[in-house]
Amino acid sequence: MKENSKFSNKKVLILGLGKSGFAVSKLLLKFGADITLNDSADLSKNEHAKELEGLGVRVIGGYHPIELMEKEHFDYFIKNPGIPYENPMVQKAEELQVPIITEPEVALSVSEAPYVCVTGSNGKTTTVMLTQQILDHHLQKSGHHAYAVGNIGVPISEVVMKATKDDLLVVEISSFQLMGVTDLNPRVAAIVDIYHNVHLDYHKTFDNYVEAKLNVTRFQTADNYFVANFDQKDILKREQEISKAKMITFSESDSQADYYIGKDALESHGEKIIADDDIKLPGIHNRQNCLVAIAISKIMGADNDDIKAVLTTFGGAKHRLQYVMTLDDRKIYNDSKSTNIEAASVAIPAFKQPEVWIAGGLDRGFVFDELVPLIKKHVKSVVLYGETKYLLADAARKARIKDIVIVNTLQEAVPRAYELSEAGDVILFSPACASWDQFRTFEDRGDYFINFVKELKTK
Repeated sequence: MKENSKFSNKKVLILGLGKSGFAVSKLLLKFGADITLNDSADLSKNEHAKELEGLGVRVIGGYHPIELMEKEHFDYFIKNPGIPYENPMVQKAEELQVPIITEPEVALSVSEAPYVCVTGSNGKTTTVMLTQQILDHHLQKSGHHAYAVGNIGVPISEVVMKATKDDLLVVEISSFQLMGVTDLNPRVAAIVDIYHNVHLDYHKTFDNYVEAKLNVTRFQTADNYFVANFDQKDILKREQEISKAKMITFSESDSQADYYIGKDALESHGEKIIADDDIKLPGIHNRQNCLVAIAISKIMGADNDDIKAVLTTFGGAKHRLQYVMTLDDRKIYNDSKSTNIEAASVAIPAFKQPEVWIAGGLDRGFVFDELVPLIKKHVKSVVLYGETKYLLADAARKARIKDIVIVNTLQEAVPRAYELSEAGDVILFSPACASWDQFRTFEDRGDYFINFVKELKTK
C-alpha cells in the first residue's frame, strides 16, 4: 500500500456505516486521519461501530448532526455510494464546499497494485468474476493474485492493505460510486453496456446516468485502455468524445470490432480464441461478458490458455443466471439479479429449451410490453407473484401464453412452476423487477429461491 499524507491529521466525516464505511475508516486511520462516522441508524449495539470507537473514531448514530458540520471544519466528506445527494448531510457538505468523495477513490489512490475497472447496467459482476479468474490463473504462475473488489461485495479498502505491486485489482464499480469520482485512472476501464430506465430514481435523468458511468474513463490518459461496446452507437460516440485512452471495442456480431462473436467462436481480428460450444455460461449476453473479460485480460498479459481454463469451467456468478440444479430433467436457473426489464430481456432468450418463467416484484410504474416478443418466442408458461403480477400477466396474455398462474409469494411460485414444467424444460427465475416488495435485497430473494428449489427436491 502506498503512503498518502493527503489525509494525515485531516478531519474526515464518513456518512454511512456499511461494509465500505467500516473499511475506509480503518484505512484512513492508518494515515492518521481524524474521523467522525455518522449513520442515521441506531449504532449502539453495532459491533463495527464499537470496534471503530475503540480505535479512536467518533461514531454518531441515530440521526444526522447537521449542526456539527456548521460548528467544525471538515476537510473531506466520504459518502456511502447508495446515499442520495438529497441527503441533508450531503447537501450541507455541498453548501460548505467540503470535497465529497466515495470509498473507491480513497482506496484506489493508495493501491500499490495496478487496477482495472468494469461498469455497466447489466453484466458487470459476471464480467468482473470472469476477468479476475482469468488474470488470477495468469498471475498464479508467478505466485501472485488478482482480486475481485468493489461493488461485487468486497470493499476495496480491505484489499489494498494486502495487495502488492505484482498483484492486480479487478474493480466492479457502480454508477453510484462513479458519480462521486473526481480522479480515477485505471490501467483498463470497461463499460459493458448502458441501458435506459436503470437507477433513474437516483440519477434523475438518463444523461446524468451516462455521465456518471463515463467517469470510469473520463480521467484516463493516453497510456491506458478503454474497452467499449461497439454496438451501442450513441453511447460509443459520447465515449469517443470523453475518453483519452486507447479504445478497444467489442461486438455481438460485427467483425469490425476488435473482439466479436464469430460463427462458432469468440474471435479477434480473425483469430479464434475459444470455441462457442466450449463456453459453459449460457446466453448471448454472457458471450458479451466473455468478450469484455477477454479484452481486459489480454491487455493485462493473459493468454488463450488462461482464458480457456476459465471459460470452459465458470458456471456463473451467484444470482446472475446461476445454474442451481437439474431436477427430474428440468434445469433450474436463479437470475434474481434481474431487477429490471433489460436484465430479463437478456435472460429469457439465453436458452434453446422451452421455459417456465417465474417473475414479479416491486412495482416501479413500468409496463412490460417490450418483453412480449421474447416471451412469445421462448416461454411456454409463466408463474407471477408480487406487486407486478398483474402487469406481467398482461404482457404474457399479449404473448398468447396459455398457462398464466398468479400467486402471492415466491414460495408459492416455485412448486407451481415445477408442476407446469416437463422433462427437458428450463425453469427460469428472472424477476424483471426489484426485490423490495417482499425481500430486503436481490441476494436475499435469490437465496430464498434456491431454498425453495431444495424443498422441491426433498419432497
